[in-house]
Amino acid sequence: MAKRKGGVRKTPRGGKKARTQEQDASDAEKELAAAAIEQAVDRDLRELEFAQDGQQRRSAEEPDAQVGEQPGEQSDDDEAEEDEAQANEAGEESKPDPYLMADASYIQTDTRWRNKQRTLVFASRGVTSRFRHLMEDLRKLLPHHKTEPKFEKEQSLSMINEVCELKSCNNVIYFEARKKEHLFMYLGRVPSGPTIKFQVLNIHTTAEVRLAGNCLLGSRPLLYFDKPFSELAELQLMRSMLTQAFGTPRNHPKSKPFHDHVMAFYWMDGKVWFRHYQVAPETPVSHDDPEHQELTEIGPRFVLDPIRILSGSFHGQTLYKNPQYMSPTELRVHAKQLLRSPYAQKLKDKADRKARVEAGVLPEDPTEDTFL
Repeated sequence: MAKRKGGVRKTPRGGKKARTQEQDASDAEKELAAAAIEQAVDRDLRELEFAQDGQQRRSAEEPDAQVGEQPGEQSDDDEAEEDEAQANEAGEESKPDPYLMADASYIQTDTRWRNKQRTLVFASRGVTSRFRHLMEDLRKLLPHHKTEPKFEKEQSLSMINEVCELKSCNNVIYFEARKKEHLFMYLGRVPSGPTIKFQVLNIHTTAEVRLAGNCLLGSRPLLYFDKPFSELAELQLMRSMLTQAFGTPRNHPKSKPFHDHVMAFYWMDGKVWFRHYQVAPETPVSHDDPEHQELTEIGPRFVLDPIRILSGSFHGQTLYKNPQYMSPTELRVHAKQLLRSPYAQKLKDKADRKARVEAGVLPEDPTEDTFL
């Protein structure tokens, strides 16, 4: 250590030379460390390039044609890739894709709710329990429906357009009950129209029929229409209206992306017959085979007798009128006419019998008394 004497610092002999040697030794060590680091980096780069070249050569050649490769020398990555490929091949062989869902790009990419169809389902005041249960069954079948309290009969039907506007609905199914015996259904497109008026007959709710079928709540239905719906003009319009009202839009928030039930509409005797079926496989093995599926009726079931089609929404000109339709009042009057004046009918029957007896009398025979 340097010592001070009289304010002057004295350096021991050989101190400067010792510091110079220490600096030279540290610089040499640094240069050796840098050279070692460079050699290690070069070695790692060469090994990485060699591994990449070998992987490219192995991918270009067949597995059987590889030279110098032993079964036990295979890397973990190669084993994982081969196991994954074998699993994929086994899955493709065991689970075929009959519906070609893997190739359907719109299912994979488009998940947005584009078709903004909403249906308002409600009834008038005075509906019976059976009519109310039918309305609830239809609501369960339509995940895109909206509800509304009972509609007052004193109000005009044109007020339904305002209700649909408040509910943001562009389709409406309105049930109107009369005399707690007859049920009418209005199927309308809001706000431009048209509107179809039906009388609902032969009502059987889901709880009433107790059928064996069942389907997933909220699943999308398949709509089926028989051949006449593609031939007649009025039936084509009915088909379009029923499709818009009963068809659940794809990717609806309250719906499930499954098709396990069918809504069928048949045209028979001038009426629309509604049936609801479940789609189920014949055996547990054939659940992915579209050729081995069976239908089981679920319910509800009812018949729609068309009355007329209006051009607007609950108003407008009559585009179609069913000539074979008879209202409940007309049927009741006709039945009373058949049963009216039973005594007059009795007198008429008596006169007809007397006329038949007189017509059956044989004429007088002139030879009757000849052999007496």
